[in-house]
Amino acid sequence: MHSPFLGPASLRPLADALAERGQQTVILDLRPSVVAPPVHQTLVGSFADVTADAALSGPLLLIGHSGAGPLLPAFADTFEEGAAGLIFLDAGLPTPGRSWRDTVPADLYSHLRLVSRDGQLPRWQQWFTPDPLVELVADEQLRAEIADEAPEVPLAFLKEARPDVEWDGPAGYVQLSESYVDDAAAAEALGWPVRRLDAHHLATATDPKPVANAIVELLTEMFTPPASVL
Repeated sequence: MHSPFLGPASLRPLADALAERGQQTVILDLRPSVVAPPVHQTLVGSFADVTADAALSGPLLLIGHSGAGPLLPAFADTFEEGAAGLIFLDAGLPTPGRSWRDTVPADLYSHLRLVSRDGQLPRWQQWFTPDPLVELVADEQLRAEIADEAPEVPLAFLKEARPDVEWDGPAGYVQLSESYVDDAAAAEALGWPVRRLDAHHLATATDPKPVANAIVELLTEMFTPPASVL
């Protein structure tokens, strides 16, 4: 699942790299669900509809990048048999019942409120100066695709309480950037397996093979029973 502030292009190269490693991968386009409040409710409902229409079967593991991370338990809760596990990919951890605004510095929310127009946030790459995509994505065609897909999300989304759903199943964390050091440490404190890469937030698109390798390593660690001690 891509960030609510980006689109599938931010993960498509990673999906291809996972396929090369023998992992069947499905990318959902969640952008139509983030254009009007209540965003969380619409996102979770749309996720349930799309996955039902896709007739997915077998053990399903959910991977959430960036802002999709806090939504993973609610997404998993839509499956009748639940999800096999969750992987947080340079992502925020769940904060059930709390909003995005509750989890970030107050000056960041104030900045985004100031740059919003008519209740809509600008596209993610326009939140700050200079444009972070220019530094993170060297390939002009890929950069343009990611930029064009970024939706204008309602400011109200940042104030909505996140779904009050807990997760106690298998989980893992892949850290790509310094921005998520604290989240990776929190995941490790929960006993989750963690992989840390010397990369950046959009390495999912620009350098996907090491990210895919880290995910496959996590899968092995998450689902291999520990050896018996005799």
